[in-house]
Amino acid sequence: MVKRKRPSNAPSSAALLDEALQRYQPLLSPQEYARLLAELEQPLYSAIRINTLKVEPAKALDYYSQAYGWQFKSVPYIRTGWWVVDSGSVSIGRTIEHRLGDYYIQDAASMLPVELFDLQPQPGQLVLDLAASPGGKTTHLVSRVDDVGLVLANDASQGRITALRLVLQDWGAANVAVTHFPGEKIGNWFTEIFDRVLLDAPCSMENLRSTESHPMRAISQHERLNLAMRQERLLASAFQALKVGGQLVYSTCTLAPEEDEGVLDGLLRRYAGAVCIESLDNRLPQPAPGLSGDGKRTFEPAVTNAARLWPHIYGTSGFFAALISKLAPVDNSHQPGPERPLEKTGLTQLSNSENSRLEELFLDEYGFNIRPVLEKQGLQLWKRAEEIYAIPETFLRHFSHLPFQALGLQVGEETPEGFSPSHYWTARFGSQFKLGLCALQPEQVQPWLRGEDLQGRFLPEVRKGKTVIVIDQSGRLLGRGKLLNGRLKNLLPRRLAFQTS
Repeated sequence: MVKRKRPSNAPSSAALLDEALQRYQPLLSPQEYARLLAELEQPLYSAIRINTLKVEPAKALDYYSQAYGWQFKSVPYIRTGWWVVDSGSVSIGRTIEHRLGDYYIQDAASMLPVELFDLQPQPGQLVLDLAASPGGKTTHLVSRVDDVGLVLANDASQGRITALRLVLQDWGAANVAVTHFPGEKIGNWFTEIFDRVLLDAPCSMENLRSTESHPMRAISQHERLNLAMRQERLLASAFQALKVGGQLVYSTCTLAPEEDEGVLDGLLRRYAGAVCIESLDNRLPQPAPGLSGDGKRTFEPAVTNAARLWPHIYGTSGFFAALISKLAPVDNSHQPGPERPLEKTGLTQLSNSENSRLEELFLDEYGFNIRPVLEKQGLQLWKRAEEIYAIPETFLRHFSHLPFQALGLQVGEETPEGFSPSHYWTARFGSQFKLGLCALQPEQVQPWLRGEDLQGRFLPEVRKGKTVIVIDQSGRLLGRGKLLNGRLKNLLPRRLAFQTS
């Protein structure tokens, strides 16, 4: 792919930053503005959030420190997030742990929204992520509810659905459904049924930090106002979908008041008496209040309860988030949602005998008891052709006729050589497998991570064609392999293998 060059007359990043700073300077005191300028001279560290579905944070950090030489600093408002202040010679994006979903690389500011919720693992809980792709905050929601409550992850862009689906699979999320609908319609389709709703809204991304993935760009006032109008429609839909007594988090990765406090102000005025913007004093280690006005208009007083993360407050990118409670029902034009009977997807539920056979197979071949996992997570086993999936019972109870792009987590598939557990299932639960393990020698690990097959005799007592769980000498999970004559076939998904330059 040929990169398009920036036109010679396009403003530089420094010029764009100067323009943005001139816009925001009147919103800060001289002392705060000086602190902001000083912070922008400092590096913006990468950050990771540990996947508590798979690993224990303390053990993971200790291992990463010893194996990779990384040094960490905790993100102050989340117990599972850390800045990597020294990554040594190993990039945080080039480890097998990252590719198997043991942690997610995420801007520290983006870890705030999900932490604002009151969330506990609760079977039957309904959580909506209204604009979910690429999925970082969705994985955070899944971890916060311990993959027990159902997370419905929606995105309006078909082009972003694949990335969302893959991120959730890598995370090992089972109590999830991925949908593709205009977010503005969901509130009318599913009125007041969700316990928690996250709207991380599409925005101008004017956060005063330029990164390789999100370089600074010119933003017009026309674009800001158009985005603000869409954000207001999305926020109204999110609020309509929320139960009375439920919680909604609205967030953006921009500091533009039109897209932040201005949007909250519009919600307060539209649903006066039904909206409460909660104080975050007990959720943040130091104050980060929203604006009371932007120099052109004065906002409703409750808007200051939101969190405006200027970069100098926590050393993050600029960010905005608010925790909203619903005090009373609101009027809306309820409409029937789209429908597609589940049987038209090709999925059929496993019979009792098929369930028993799969349970016995996992016990005999891998020493893994799947039944308590299914019971704890509230999952049922369904199949489509040769593939077997763990499907959330909560989805079947509330949304069985809702068209979806992805649902649950693949458990495995029937092959001519026998049953093979899926990559995603073993990446999530492989640490509980006691049998069917194949340990590589140290010199074999790097070729394996590059996606290469290995020659030699592996587990000669095991039947040909069996799928085995590949580990290193310390027990670290390295994916799956298939035992063939004199060869261990590499089943690591191609997109996860380490490409050589």
